[in-house]
Amino acid sequence: MKLEGIHHITAITADAQQNVDFYAGVLGLRLVKKSVNQDDTSVYHLFYADEHGDPGSDITFFEYPGVPLGRPGAGMIHRVVWRLTGPKALEFWTDRLAAHGYEASRFDDSVVFDDPEGLTHELRVVETTDEPLIAEHPEIPAELALQGFHAVRAYAADPDRSRALLEDTLGFTAPMKVGPGEMTLSRELRGERRGNFYLYDPPPPERGLQGAGSVHHVAWASRPEDHEAWHRAVLAAGAHATPVIDRYYFRSVYFREPSGVLFEIATIGPGFTVDEPLDDLGEKLSLTPQYEYLRDEIEPTLTPIRNPRDSWVS
Repeated sequence: MKLEGIHHITAITADAQQNVDFYAGVLGLRLVKKSVNQDDTSVYHLFYADEHGDPGSDITFFEYPGVPLGRPGAGMIHRVVWRLTGPKALEFWTDRLAAHGYEASRFDDSVVFDDPEGLTHELRVVETTDEPLIAEHPEIPAELALQGFHAVRAYAADPDRSRALLEDTLGFTAPMKVGPGEMTLSRELRGERRGNFYLYDPPPPERGLQGAGSVHHVAWASRPEDHEAWHRAVLAAGAHATPVIDRYYFRSVYFREPSGVLFEIATIGPGFTVDEPLDDLGEKLSLTPQYEYLRDEIEPTLTPIRNPRDSWVS
């Protein structure tokens, strides 16, 4: 029984339209589901991914209009790392981000920048046998596009506290020291088809604040037939896990790992085409069955969103 790397990453935004313009327009991801937070139906839940909405490429956002900017601290993810194919892609993204007004730091094998609300991203050249997860965009050649997640980086004051749960229960490898002064710890979580990395960095002195531009949680991918077993394993390890929650597009279990980061284990499927055809993903407001009867109440409270994709897809 193995987890298949990152399923999705969920963050917070204060401005849904700005968010769509950046992630769909600039980064070239596909808005594959426009829904609402199932725990607070007054706010959007936006999902961006590759062309098929595959786990491993899916970054999602809750919109809380007017929420102050967040600040990552101990127990929080502070950077999302994506895969690229080679040096030409680094050059392409350095130029593209600059053309759209975003400052980026260029390194030998990566480009680092912030989204409009301060969430840090890294585009890294990676050699892997994992299938590339690519969205279509008329300005971004497929060979230069984002290829799916590579890693998340979190701040941890005492990373050794997490060793038993990560390694003995969830199947992460033992940590390897990397980076300047060997202060960063890297673990890999690899399944039969995909894998990703989870890195710890020493935290800044300031206390973290959840808000716009901060990561809410990271989800790890489970085969559906293993999900109940993972729930039992996490509980047996002493984590305070939620019951299994049916999110309609996948099933979820949530818990905090000992360093404070909120984890989710989410099933691979049934997926985003359960209520929309593949060609129409993200075009309308999708409400799961338990909320569909409230559509006439929910939809008028949400600000209409213009999807940049509409201008090139007929």
